[in-house]
Amino acid sequence: MKQRRILRTGLSAAALLAGALVAPGFGVLGGASEASAGTSATKISHATATSMFRSVGITWSSSGGCSDRNTPTCTSFSQLNQATAKGAQTLKRASGCALNITGGTETGHASGTYSHWNGYKLDFGKTSCLTGYIKNNFGYAGVRGDGAPMWKSGSGNIYADEGNHWDVLYYNCGGC
Repeated sequence: MKQRRILRTGLSAAALLAGALVAPGFGVLGGASEASAGTSATKISHATATSMFRSVGITWSSSGGCSDRNTPTCTSFSQLNQATAKGAQTLKRASGCALNITGGTETGHASGTYSHWNGYKLDFGKTSCLTGYIKNNFGYAGVRGDGAPMWKSGSGNIYADEGNHWDVLYYNCGGC
């Protein structure tokens, strides 16, 4: 009887451990989701982000030719999540495509926890290379509330086709 109880306890502990390893947001096998992304991300400066982007050949542009976070025609990376910048680097390395960021953390985008302002999103100019890479390597994930079709990477990041650009939500660095 005592041996069965010890065996049962050991099996229960193993089952709990296995469950924790594969539950979203926990352990090394967890997948990315809104619940696991959290809001305490490491923030970086505009200068740090531009250095990271420059190091892998990512360019950026703004319709206003500026980087002021409080001006909607600028493209700013102030308060960008480090994982978002690393996610862009991962996309560049994996796709081999020319990437041009057209939107960062500046005001003027939709609000929300996982927003541009809060450092989770970047907009990329649309190219046939980038579009082909996303559609051929990520799974179609339905249509967003605003009508934008979405693709989801294996790491859980979301790529929304907003017509003239890709709006990318980085929950994580994409396997960096």
